[in-house]
Amino acid sequence: MNETMPTPHPLIQQFERLVGTWNLHDPTGSSETDGQVRFEWLDGGFFLIQHADLNHNGNVIKGLEIIGYAEDKQHCISHSYGSDGALIEYAWEIDGDTLRIWCGERGSAAKFEGVFSADDNVVTGGWEWPGGGYASTMTRVQ
Repeated sequence: MNETMPTPHPLIQQFERLVGTWNLHDPTGSSETDGQVRFEWLDGGFFLIQHADLNHNGNVIKGLEIIGYAEDKQHCISHSYGSDGALIEYAWEIDGDTLRIWCGERGSAAKFEGVFSADDNVVTGGWEWPGGGYASTMTRVQ
């Protein structure tokens, strides 16, 4: 009997370029959001894990996020668990050199959009939502 082992969906494999540790900051200084995130694959490559250690407007938030391909939605989603008790679902996409993360469903008005540098070591963009937002730059540190 020749059983085929499952393989990760190509859409989740695009997130390989995020693997590593990144410093986050607002280059404009207009918000108090900074910190560090680390991305790593769960064994098997089906899920990408993000560990977050952030300072958001004076609140220290540590979090764990698990990103994977959702067959029923035909795109990548995540569930983020924060030390502040927050449980948030996001939709993720990489389109060329653009990283998009929507809070909730794809197309939501609350989203991050950033562009990878040519060497994939910087993502420059920002979060926006109705009535607000802030710039955010991620720089790879390892």
